Amino acid sequence: MSNVALLRVLEARFEKNMNRHQGLEWAKVQAKLEANTEKLWSLNEMERTGGEPDVVGHDKKTGDYIFYDCSVESPKGRRSVCYDREALESRKEHKPENNAIDMAAAMGIELLTEEQYRELQKLGNFDTKTSSWVKTPADIRKLGGAIFCDRRYETVFVYHNGAESYYAARGFRGSLRV
Repeated sequence: MSNVALLRVLEARFEKNMNRHQGLEWAKVQAKLEANTEKLWSLNEMERTGGEPDVVGHDKKTGDYIFYDCSVESPKGRRSVCYDREALESRKEHKPENNAIDMAAAMGIELLTEEQYRELQKLGNFDTKTSSWVKTPADIRKLGGAIFCDRRYETVFVYHNGAESYYAARGFRGSLRV
């Protein structure tokens, strides 16, 4: 998608979901994006894989605008992946095509942390049918595990799984600072 077309999509989403970024102005966000075209590329990758990125905050110290994947369910183009490369390589058979950490890095984004995931859930009901890998603390990962979150019964749940596991309904959500 061209940068102009992407900016139109992002602006329409921004205007439609003002509850996610009260007090922020699209013109200022757009000016920041136009000055950081490499970030536009990352946002395009988020959009292309079904993430529906939107502004969810503004860091007053750095001036950065914060985007999260705001698709209702975990992004379709990022599902059926295990957690990281080590997990992918540890599988003997039935390997997924990719892993969340490498995909995020290739897109220039970060996996949401558990805290960020909980912030996102205050803005709406996300992952009511799917789940999303989140950044896993090193001590859990060192033991072979990884964590993921979803929303069921009006509650955000955090679970664990072997990092090498993957499911058709589990993907990952990302964040980007611009």
